[in-house]
Amino acid sequence: MARRFRGFLPIVVDVETAGFNARTDALLEVAAVILAMDESGTIYPEHTVSRHVEPFPGANLEQSALDFTGIDPYNPLRAAIPERDALGEIFSAIRKAVRAQNCNRAILVGHNATFDHSFLFAASNRADIKRNPFHPFSSFDTATLAGLAYGHTVLAKACELAGIEFNAREAHSAIYDAEKTAELFCAIVNRWQDLGGWPLPESQNQES
Repeated sequence: MARRFRGFLPIVVDVETAGFNARTDALLEVAAVILAMDESGTIYPEHTVSRHVEPFPGANLEQSALDFTGIDPYNPLRAAIPERDALGEIFSAIRKAVRAQNCNRAILVGHNATFDHSFLFAASNRADIKRNPFHPFSSFDTATLAGLAYGHTVLAKACELAGIEFNAREAHSAIYDAEKTAELFCAIVNRWQDLGGWPLPESQNQES
C-alpha cells in the first residue's frame, strides 16, 4: 500500500453536518473507512470507525440541512460525544492503521472531498488536536474519479454504473455513504490495475 500511493494510506471519510460552512456549522457525524491491500495488489475496505458528534458550543444549525439528513442533533439515542473525543478516537485508529501498513500519513478520500476535508480540519482545529493524521491539503475525490471512469459524478449513479448496490433510503448516513464511497474508490483503483495501469513498468519503478 505504501508503494501504491507514495507513502499515503487512503482513508475514506464522510461527514454529516448542519450546513455548508465548516467554520460556523455543526459537524454531526464522522465515518472513516480504512483500506487495505491483498497480496495481488487489490485494495479493499478493511474496517469502519465512526462517531456521532455533539454540536460545538455556538454552532449554527441550518434547519434545511437537518431536514435533508434527518438528524436530530440533540436526540439522546445518538450517543453523541464532543468533537475532541470523537476525532481523537477516529484519528487514533487511523494512526494505528498508518503504522501497520508502513505508510507515512493518511490521505482523505471523499465524494466531493473538499467538503469533508474542510469540516474535518475545522473541527480538528477547534478541538486543538495536534496529531491530525491526514495530509493538510491533498485528497482523492471520487466524484472526479467517477466522472473519468464512469461518466457520472453523483455517488448513487456512479455506484450503479460500477455495479455497486446503492440504497437511496440509507444514504446521508456517514457510515453508509463512507462505505459506498470506499467501494467505489476501490472499484476504480482496482479496475485501473486490471487495465494495466499498475504496477508501473519495471523501468519506471527504477527511475522513480
